[in-house]
Amino acid sequence: MKKIFLLIGMALGFMSFTTQADTDAIVAALKSGSAASVSGYFDEFVDLKLLDKAEVKNMGRNQAGITLKAFFDENGVKGFEKASDRELGNTMYMTGKLVGNARSYGITVLLKVKDGAHKIISIRIS
Repeated sequence: MKKIFLLIGMALGFMSFTTQADTDAIVAALKSGSAASVSGYFDEFVDLKLLDKAEVKNMGRNQAGITLKAFFDENGVKGFEKASDRELGNTMYMTGKLVGNARSYGITVLLKVKDGAHKIISIRIS
């Protein structure tokens, strides 16, 4: 019985390291200010809400990447400061600020675990 609990504990421990590694990579992509790096973590379909524009649901990965790149370029986004993150089951959200040339923008990123890795399913920038 002790061996079973030990194996379960070790498995959960290894899974948390993998989970931490991929979220750290997503944070690093945001900090780089590269929309192309961020879009590499998009799920097949992404919900995207940018500033005062209407939210677009189920946007394809490529179109979402192009839209995010246009936003980053227009606003001179060059970094990210993470404020917090929360995880519940297979879903995680992360909040912070995108640092631009003239101002900062609040960002909330919703992630879901798919095939053992976090994928971005929603981005809201305000």
